[in-house]
Amino acid sequence: MRGRSFLLSALLLSGVSTIASAQTVHRGNEQLDPDRPEAWAMHYFTATSFMTGFGQTPTLRPGQWAAAVELGHVPSLSDQQQRVGFSGSKSEDLNKSPVIGRLRGLLGLPGGWVAELGYTPPVEIDGARPRALVAAAIGRLLLERGDFSLSARLFGQHGSVSGDITCPAELAGVEDGTINPYGCRAPSDDRLRLNYYGLELTPALRHGAWQWHASLAAVRVETEVQVDALTYGVHDLSRLTAKDVLPAIAFGTTRGFGRRWRWGAEVLYVPLQVQRDPDRSTENDPLTSVRLHLRYEAN
Repeated sequence: MRGRSFLLSALLLSGVSTIASAQTVHRGNEQLDPDRPEAWAMHYFTATSFMTGFGQTPTLRPGQWAAAVELGHVPSLSDQQQRVGFSGSKSEDLNKSPVIGRLRGLLGLPGGWVAELGYTPPVEIDGARPRALVAAAIGRLLLERGDFSLSARLFGQHGSVSGDITCPAELAGVEDGTINPYGCRAPSDDRLRLNYYGLELTPALRHGAWQWHASLAAVRVETEVQVDALTYGVHDLSRLTAKDVLPAIAFGTTRGFGRRWRWGAEVLYVPLQVQRDPDRSTENDPLTSVRLHLRYEAN
């Protein structure tokens, strides 16, 4: 009996060893040039989460607080724009959530400073889910002359979004090589880190009940994609990183209503360079996003 048990255990271990050896684990680590298609996509979706100030920094007494909710449009990408994998030769499933939202709290500090904390709830949309996506900022009103004002903010974000990007769920296990050319065996669990920090200047001009603003920012983005995909006999755990300094421009307006409420809308424009054809020069393929903001200020 002991001999049979030993033989059975040996066969089981041998089978597990054979399965494990049949699956190759790839752990590549690549630093991308900023204009690579993969880097362009990483920066594009990071830019959708830039925590702009939505106009003039509010005047809050020390200890006074405000709360806000915001919503930004994530434009849908064309088939050509989604061909970013392997230097632009592979299509990725990048059209996930059409919007990105954030809850924001503001607190007045001594000296006219205002601190902000933003959080994107982990709501899953089409397989994409934010994970510990937290942003923060500190700013103050630098100048106020009549209807004109100038504000400055330092802001940043840390966290990630996960989803089945390199191997979407609808391709998992499909045997037709024309439909599933890279042999996706299961939905991938890829993770994009949306880390950045930057400086923003915002001149604003009041005209009646409306206040118009134009913000200019320089943002250091430090993005990373951790791939986790099963393709044929390969478990792909590649890691791609891309860093750059991006300019960002926002134009918009805000208006108060009631005693404590204020709403706003703006257009965010982030120019992004990409080289999709190695035989051609880089081109500008920017992010243009419409955003909405609603804020409540306590007494």
